[in-house]
Amino acid sequence: MKMNVFGKRLEVVRTDRRWIVFYLGAEGLKRLADDLSIPPDLAEDRILRYLADLCHEWETPTNNRAEILEP
Repeated sequence: MKMNVFGKRLEVVRTDRRWIVFYLGAEGLKRLADDLSIPPDLAEDRILRYLADLCHEWETPTNNRAEILEP
């Protein structure tokens, strides 16, 4: 699932009963977001809200939305 969280593009992938988060670059590259951790038992429909709460310090007047870009 790809998302925009306050101006940062992220991808969240489910593997081996855990969630893995990647930062997405402008040219299609991605890197592991080892500074972001999602509880393995968190339901998929709650991930966006969780990351928005976790990363609220990224919010600015011009980047004030958290949204799903691709399910």
